[in-house]
Amino acid sequence: MQLRMDWRAIKFDWNRARAFLVTAEEGSLSAAARALGMAQPTLGRQVDALEQELGVVLFERAGRGLILTPAGLDLLDHVRAMGEAANRMSLAASGNAQSIDGSICITASEIYSAYLLPPIIERLRREVPGLAIEIVATNAAIDLRRREADIAIRSFQPTQPDLIARKIGDDHGRFYATPAYIERIGNPKTPDDLSNAEFIAFDIGDMMIDAFNRMGLKLTRDNFPITTGSHFTHWQLVKQGVAIGVVPEWIGDAEPAVRRVLPDFDLIPVPVWLTAHRELNTSRRVRLVFDVIAEELGRLF
Repeated sequence: MQLRMDWRAIKFDWNRARAFLVTAEEGSLSAAARALGMAQPTLGRQVDALEQELGVVLFERAGRGLILTPAGLDLLDHVRAMGEAANRMSLAASGNAQSIDGSICITASEIYSAYLLPPIIERLRREVPGLAIEIVATNAAIDLRRREADIAIRSFQPTQPDLIARKIGDDHGRFYATPAYIERIGNPKTPDDLSNAEFIAFDIGDMMIDAFNRMGLKLTRDNFPITTGSHFTHWQLVKQGVAIGVVPEWIGDAEPAVRRVLPDFDLIPVPVWLTAHRELNTSRRVRLVFDVIAEELGRLF
């Protein structure tokens, strides 16, 4: 026998619970107000009202930020579960939507957003004028499950069971540098000739170094004097003649300011995955956009 919930026992406003949750996650009222798109004083009043309704103090001030009290910590997991349930409800409702017109958010790396998405977006806008499209150009993997985007183009296969992914194919990267830089390092002919060359890194760890060494190079951290998380900055540094970089061959080969380093060296494979949330992928709008992107990328890879 299923027990019925006593709704009269719930004395607080659920919108105020959301205000508490976002404030706890963001760490300050100002950041939470920006995340929710509301005025900071309004948000502050909602948090104050929740404290009065529950009869507890949820936050203590720490400089310009807030820290949770023990009572706030005790309640946080429960309110977070409420937020996740509300998110699942929104996802389910969006997944059942049958209208093609409306908004959709696509995320991809800086390079793909700038070079691959524009012709795809032009086709979508031409075929579905009622589609409003947001592009999140970032090299970070934002969370589809939290509705930070509807569709993602990624270089890895997601492991979350509530995400659907289709591998489109493999992109391929190569080493590029300016002719002047290549001449300065002695016109290398073999991987061993690059042992004293300088490269531009994407991260401060050893992941990139290890990947290159598995390909037959002999590099250390000393070979990576410059690091940037921005693919655009990486590419501009290469074209300026600062060091060797890696870009997709369809970009590097089209740029007259650079040329391949070790032209016969193995290509660097980069898998291309198209990902969407499982429930969102049942909506006509997301299915249409997903399929168009898959079709267009499939022609390239």
